[in-house]
Amino acid sequence: MPSDTSPGVERAEAHAAASAAQRGDGAVTLADWLLALLADDEAKPALLVAALGVELDAVRTALARRDSPRAVTANLYQIARQKGLFLRSDATVTTDLVLLAVLDADAILADLGVTAEAVEALLATASPQLPEMATDAVAEFHVPEPTELVQAARVVDVNANRARESLRVLDDYCRFVLNDALLTGEVKRLRHDLVEAVGGLPAGPLLAARDTVHDVGTAVDVPGEYERTTPAQVARVNLARLQESLRSLEEYGKILSDAFARRVEGLRYATYTLERALLSRRPGDRLHRAQLYALLTGSQCAASLEWTIAEAAAGGVEVVQLREKGMGDRELLARARDVRRWTRAAGVLFVVNDRADIAALCQADGVHLGQDDLGVAEARRVLGPEAIIGVSTHDAEQVRRAVLDGADYLGVGPTFPSKTKPFDAFPGLDFVREVAGLTTLPAFALGGIDAGNVAGVVAAGLRRVAVSSALATADDPKAVATSLRAALDRSPRPSDGAARFGGLGDAGERSGLDKMGRAGG
Repeated sequence: MPSDTSPGVERAEAHAAASAAQRGDGAVTLADWLLALLADDEAKPALLVAALGVELDAVRTALARRDSPRAVTANLYQIARQKGLFLRSDATVTTDLVLLAVLDADAILADLGVTAEAVEALLATASPQLPEMATDAVAEFHVPEPTELVQAARVVDVNANRARESLRVLDDYCRFVLNDALLTGEVKRLRHDLVEAVGGLPAGPLLAARDTVHDVGTAVDVPGEYERTTPAQVARVNLARLQESLRSLEEYGKILSDAFARRVEGLRYATYTLERALLSRRPGDRLHRAQLYALLTGSQCAASLEWTIAEAAAGGVEVVQLREKGMGDRELLARARDVRRWTRAAGVLFVVNDRADIAALCQADGVHLGQDDLGVAEARRVLGPEAIIGVSTHDAEQVRRAVLDGADYLGVGPTFPSKTKPFDAFPGLDFVREVAGLTTLPAFALGGIDAGNVAGVVAAGLRRVAVSSALATADDPKAVATSLRAALDRSPRPSDGAARFGGLGDAGERSGLDKMGRAGG
C-alpha cells in the first residue's frame, strides 16, 4: 500500500481483494473496486453517486450482475493522483479520487448515469448537494445544546484518559519487555499525537465535565479484568482497549470538533498497524530460533544444489533461500519443487526469492522480497497468513516500514562486498549496528559474509547471518556452516528472552530483566 493513500482507500482495497478471493479466482476487477468503494452509505463515493440522483442499491445490483475488466491497482492509484493534482493540487489518493479513476478506466455504470465526467464535475464544483469532501457526511447539521456538550465532553475526557493510559502500558511493553526501540518510538509518537489532538480542545469544558465520583461504571466488575498471566496478554488487552477508546473518542469528539474527530480517526487506524506489528510476531518458532540462512543459486554451487543443501543443513543451516534470477517461470517452478523436497528431507525452512506465486505453487515456507518487489500485504494475500515473509532493507526507514507492514524477518545489508550480487553502496557494519539497536524483529545480516568476517557482524549486535558464496562455492559446505554456527553460537540464542517472558516478539538479544529492575517509567 503506497504511503500517500487514505485509510478509506486501504479498507476498500482489502474489501475488493476479499471479494475476489471469495469468488475463487483471486483477480480483483473494477466491479470489485466499485462495490468496495460504495459499501458504506455515508462514505464519499456513495455520497457522490447519491448526489447524481442514482439509487445505491440499483448500482450495487447492477455491479453484482456484470462482468468487468481486471483492475490494475497501481494504475488506478496513478490516475487518482493525477486527478487529485488537477482538482485539489494534492496527490493524496482518497476514495472519491479512486472512484473517479475506476469510472475513467471503464464506463461500467454509464447506463445509470454514473460516469467519470459527472463525478469529476461534482468534485470540481464542490456541489452544495455534498457535505465538505474532507469529512464524513452526516444527514443534517445540529447545534448541540449545552447539556449535550457537557455529556460529550465527559465522554471525550474519559476516553482520552483511557487511550493515554493504554499507550503508556504499551510503551512499557515495547520498551522493557521487547526492548524494541522502533516499536517504542511508534507508541511514543502515537501518545504525543493524542496529547496534541486533545490539547487542541478547550481544557475547561473537559475538566468541568469530569465526574469520577458519580461514574456508575466504577463499581461494575467484569470477569477476567484482574486476570493477566503474561506481559503479552497485557499488551493484547491494552491494544483492544486503546482502539475502543479511540473509536468512542472519535464519535463523541465529532460533537465538539470535526477536525479533532478526523485527527483521532487517523490515530485509530495507526493503532491497527501497530497491532499487526506486535501480534504478527511468533516467538519460539523455527524462524525465530534460526541463526544461519543460506542464499543459494544452482549455477554458483561447486557441486549439485541438492548435495549443497544437505551438507549445509548438516552443518547448521536452518533456512535455505532459492535465488534464481535467470530462469523462465516453468524452469524456476520445477527447480523450486525440487528444492522443496530437498529442504523437507534436510529439515530446514525453504524461502523463494522475489516470487510469491512460485512460493505458493511449490508450497515453500515463504518468500523474500526486495524493495522493488511486491509489498508484504500483497505477498500475504498470495501466500496466506502463516507464510514467512522477509524483506531486504538498506536504511532505517525501510526497516521501519517493513516492521509496520508485518514482515516476519529482515535482510540487513549489504554488509560486505558480495561475490554473487553487485551493489552500488554498502551500508556496512554501521547499518548492522543501527538495526541491532532499532528492532528485535529477526534480522539477518547479508552480503559477503563468511567465516573470516562473521565475528564483526556479531560484534555489531546481530547474531543472525545470511550467507551465499561462502557456502555455495565451498568444497565442504558442512564444515563452513559448522564454523559459522560456532561463531554465532558463542552468544545466547536469539529466542531466549522471548521464550522466558512469553513476549509477542523476539526479545532475545537483550533481555529486559535488568532494565526493568533499574530504569524508571
